[in-house]
Amino acid sequence: MDTPPSILFATAEMAPWVKTGGLGDVAAALPAALRRAGHDVRVLLPFYPALQQAFPAAEPLVALPPLAPALPASRLLAAESDGLPLLLLDCPALYQRPGNPYLAADGHDWPDNASRFGLLSRVAALLGQAVSPLAWHPDIVHANDWQTALAPAWLHYEGGAASIVTVHNIAFQGCFAESARAALGLPAAAWRFDGVEYHGQLSFLKAGLQLATLISTVSPTYAREIQDEAFGYGLSPLLRHRRHQLRGILNGIDSKIWNPAADPALAAPYAANRLAAKRTNKAALQRAMGLAENAERPLFGVISRLTEQKGLDLLLTIGDGIPHLPAQLAVLGSGDRTMEAGFLALAERHPGQIAVSLKFDESLAHRIEAGADCFLMPSRFEPCGLNQMYSLRYGTPPLVQATGGLADTVVDVSETTLADRTANGFVMADGSAHALWLAMQRAAANWYDRRLWQRIQQNGMRRDFSWSHAAAEYGQLYRDALAAPH
Repeated sequence: MDTPPSILFATAEMAPWVKTGGLGDVAAALPAALRRAGHDVRVLLPFYPALQQAFPAAEPLVALPPLAPALPASRLLAAESDGLPLLLLDCPALYQRPGNPYLAADGHDWPDNASRFGLLSRVAALLGQAVSPLAWHPDIVHANDWQTALAPAWLHYEGGAASIVTVHNIAFQGCFAESARAALGLPAAAWRFDGVEYHGQLSFLKAGLQLATLISTVSPTYAREIQDEAFGYGLSPLLRHRRHQLRGILNGIDSKIWNPAADPALAAPYAANRLAAKRTNKAALQRAMGLAENAERPLFGVISRLTEQKGLDLLLTIGDGIPHLPAQLAVLGSGDRTMEAGFLALAERHPGQIAVSLKFDESLAHRIEAGADCFLMPSRFEPCGLNQMYSLRYGTPPLVQATGGLADTVVDVSETTLADRTANGFVMADGSAHALWLAMQRAAANWYDRRLWQRIQQNGMRRDFSWSHAAAEYGQLYRDALAAPH
């Protein structure tokens, strides 16, 4: 059998140490799954303070000189996380910062983000070139989102390994002034419409989409959506041009952490063939959140950032009708201040029937997944989404809009899908508050038919969303990238 390609996985985030969204989870899970599949994988990321605390004995590997006017001297260190090799890029002037990796305390971008992530991209490309200071050479440099998407540009102009850029959210593009091109050491020839230039600016993400060997994104439907103007954030023409180099690969979930049969956060473990214990978790959740302990009403759950992108303004619009459905609602999340206030006011108007917790609470998130009867996720766009997959695994049928990864994972309940045993949730007819209300009514009506509901639950719990499937698809993508011109 051929040796699987070796991979340098370049990322600005990696859970549990640095995470602002799905990228952090993917960076923790996908390289580990690739390693289990036989790939020689190393993860490159900045040596943030959280990583310094986690790996105080990281081994210095090599010192790197300044690589461009805006790219100061740095060094690479080595560490391991559960057998996965990490390459830690140490540059205190750029990465020794508190809190969020992208934002200062005032909520604005760090003014030197072009240098901070230009260095990360440049080193990722360097490790994929013949002049790399390391003895290990990857076959593929796998860049993720804008923060590392300049790596394919250097590999394109200077030669080296094949490259892939994965888009986790196309809304974030890493755009900087034209002067950043020379400051980062990109050649003058790169300043073209088919290079790194984008409407008079240097765009990290556009450069990667233009110049990477192949492109991936986090679900098949999102791969199609970002080719349309409504979802492409200005980059849809380029993505249509490169549609034959674009793949959608659905993210996975950590099936050890998200396992209702062995979840320490739950009041009672359960499985697809032992669903009775789910009622115990519902009662425990109702007590924990101050809801009336009532087994005869469906309980809808929400775990989300409270933003319009997540469609939660639609839920606020219809929220006063929920107790009259009759049903209960448990909300965990934070976000837009106006929306936070709206949900608190909704809970105050309906004590015992609607409960809201405006904080991050991982344990409570697990308990909502287990204790809710139906999970609400009416997102206007969702590149992949993870909570709907957690919900399916926990026997909590999701209710969603048909967008991105939600469309790829949730199968609407109908006579046909019940007959073929694929029905696992509820899909709104459109993106309106009225459509959300109708879908909630439909879910509640199905919930009262307990035998039917159990079939829907078990259909979802049978789906395998583990990372092994995604790793196999990425393995094929890597082989295709090696066979493609680059």
